[in-house]
Amino acid sequence: MNLFYVYIFLMSLFSLIMIRKHILLCLMSLEFVVLSILLVILVFCNFLNYSFYIYVFFMTFYVCEGVLGLSVLVSMIRYHGNDYLSSMFLW
Repeated sequence: MNLFYVYIFLMSLFSLIMIRKHILLCLMSLEFVVLSILLVILVFCNFLNYSFYIYVFFMTFYVCEGVLGLSVLVSMIRYHGNDYLSSMFLW
C-alpha cells in the first residue's frame, strides 16, 4: 500500500513537470501533489495513533495555497486575456 502513495506522488510530480501550457493545468497538478501529501499525512497519523491537528494545520496551508493560485489565475486572465504560461513573461 505504501508503494501506491509513492506512485501517486511521483505521477503528480511528473504531470506538474510535463504540463506547462496553461496555468490552470499546473494548478491542478499542484493540487494533486498536495492531495497525495495529505493522504500520506492522514495514513501516518492514523497508523501511529497521533492526533489529527497536524493534518488540519497542513490542510489550512494547502487551502490558502489554492486560493492564491486561483487569484493569480484570475488576475492573469484579466490582464492578459488567457491563461497561457508563455504570455506571462511577455510584457
